[in-house]
Amino acid sequence: MNKYELALVVNAKIEDDARAAVVDKAKGYIERFGGTVTDVEEQGKKRLAYEIQKMNEGYYFFIHFDAEPDVPAQVEKNVRIMDNVLRFLCVRNDEA
Repeated sequence: MNKYELALVVNAKIEDDARAAVVDKAKGYIERFGGTVTDVEEQGKKRLAYEIQKMNEGYYFFIHFDAEPDVPAQVEKNVRIMDNVLRFLCVRNDEA
């Protein structure tokens, strides 16, 4: 099992419960493919470096999880088509 981090930039113009549903859906994908969510870190609303889909702000979430090496590709495939996700990035956390 490797440690991974999924960074999500979620639409800032949606309601709080819809934003929570987006994060829960991403966590559901991780668990569906055999991963274990260890932590969810909410960074809050931040200004984007450049305009994405005519928006200048987004909510940042970092989901830490443990999974087998094939899980991140499957999670990314499903997160890519989610509504209200502006950007995402899944990286492996190597222990120093």
